Amino acid sequence: MLDKTTKLPEWDLSDLYDKPNSIAFEKDFDLLKSLVEEFQKEYKDKILVDINNIDLASEKIKRSIISYEKIINLIGKLSAYATLHHVTATNDALRTKFYGDTQARITDAANKIIFYELELNKIPDDTFNDLLNTESLIPYKTWFDNVRKYKLHQLTDEIEQIFQEKSITSFSAWNRLFDQTISNMKVDINGEEKSLEEALNKLLSTSEGDRRTAFLAVTKKLEDNSSLFTHIMNTICQDKSISDKWRKYDYSEQSRHLANNIEENVVNALVNSVETSYEETSHRYYKLKSKMLGKEFLESWDRNAPLPDSNVDNINWNDAKDIVIGAYEEFSPDIANIVKKFFDKNWIDAKISDGKVTGAFAHPVTTDIHPYILMNYQGKPRDVMTLAHELGHGVHQVLSSNLGPLLSDTPLTLAETASVFGEMLTYKKLMNNISDDFDKKVLLASKIEDMINTVVRQVSFYKFEQIVHKTRKQGELTSEDLNSIWIDTQSKSLGPAIKLHENHKFLWSYIPHFIHSPFYVYAYAFGDCLVNSLYAVYENNKSDFVTKYINLLSSGGSKHHSDLLAPFNLDASNPAFWNTGISLISGMIDELEEMN
Repeated sequence: MLDKTTKLPEWDLSDLYDKPNSIAFEKDFDLLKSLVEEFQKEYKDKILVDINNIDLASEKIKRSIISYEKIINLIGKLSAYATLHHVTATNDALRTKFYGDTQARITDAANKIIFYELELNKIPDDTFNDLLNTESLIPYKTWFDNVRKYKLHQLTDEIEQIFQEKSITSFSAWNRLFDQTISNMKVDINGEEKSLEEALNKLLSTSEGDRRTAFLAVTKKLEDNSSLFTHIMNTICQDKSISDKWRKYDYSEQSRHLANNIEENVVNALVNSVETSYEETSHRYYKLKSKMLGKEFLESWDRNAPLPDSNVDNINWNDAKDIVIGAYEEFSPDIANIVKKFFDKNWIDAKISDGKVTGAFAHPVTTDIHPYILMNYQGKPRDVMTLAHELGHGVHQVLSSNLGPLLSDTPLTLAETASVFGEMLTYKKLMNNISDDFDKKVLLASKIEDMINTVVRQVSFYKFEQIVHKTRKQGELTSEDLNSIWIDTQSKSLGPAIKLHENHKFLWSYIPHFIHSPFYVYAYAFGDCLVNSLYAVYENNKSDFVTKYINLLSSGGSKHHSDLLAPFNLDASNPAFWNTGISLISGMIDELEEMN
């Protein structure tokens, strides 16, 4: 871990508001209330008026879109501040209250505009198609298509409002309880209390004794809370099942695929390709790693263990900053200039503190205000990759912001493109700067592990969720039910070279995506395999790649993934596309075997 004196950045939220409940904050809430009331008065039950006059209706809808985007951006600003103010100290009662109260006020405002997209979907199909051909609305075609695809799944205005209002005491409430439990969890490591994030970091120690101690301490703490986590998981699954039933979704993942604007067959092609590759990727790598560590097999706490004699010196923050900026600059000075702003203007919070949420994220805020990045920097090479990853998200969000809130929002599958590509650039820069063969082997192994964690591990998570949600429909799951499903999916993906400890069964319970965003996880595998194919195109022909790549990111959510990948001659519906991405991982394992 970094020395306590290491100065790590804490973000400056003054571009949003200077403090909770400030005059500016309350003034914006008053403005939001006014905008919502005006919007209701102007458009509620009036979208279909004059609908037969295409030109008149088109101009009216265009005006409504402009007003709607103003409301969305203001809601985003208020919500982002409350969220970002809260996540760095979830153990602060005042911050928690401010966050909860703000979310309730936002929900109240959002309820009043639910009618809008519902009314748009009441427009007859023929008329709808005519409207999309008008000059005013052509730019919004993708957004209209995304709204329209929910037509079969939308409910009456009253029921939609009930769902929205109840979210605070249902899905969102369980999310909040999970976050607070994880953030405030203290793990006893040899008599010293550590946060869960710090304890998990011990699994990267060069000392097997330290890794074993950390693993047992973490899993014991998870076991102590297993009843709570089991209850949360059961409730989240049942809450989703109820919503899915009302909205007439055929299977649990369907709403996620719809939100990602991706077809089921494309996801199935990805998942099947990854599952089929288990032996060639993860099984083979972990067998090789066990030999490199001089062991017959790996224990649960050895999965992410560093290689023997590897350079584990901590990378200080300034060096990490230079490495990442340099990697982006070699690819594109324009993108590097965006990256530099995150450091220069304090848009990053990297300091580990009591009550701060674990993990990392890039929060887009609104399209007229820059994103913010949160991470917990501890000086490991993996942390440098995480920094590059989240900055990729930030760059993507900045480049697409000119499209406005309705078109800039990128589906999760493509939202991981810039982040994973940034990781790859950083990895290549580090590798090119290393002359020692052993150090190259260490970095290569680290990259392989990251890719396996991103592709194989996330697909195994997805399989876990599929089974859990399907089984939950038949009745409430016990802790042992969940533990058993977890061990089954993990053992298949990790392979025989890892001997899973009895306590391994509890590790499902701290994964936030299962609670926050059911079925989100396959987006990581999608993004990694996509980037592998994309990077191969880049290495083969760099002449106009950067321009096409920036155009891809700048398109946000305004185009379907097939249109965005077409300039690169890539097709995600073709199983060969995924096999190409996976073959890069397999090829790197071949290289590591040769070096070993």
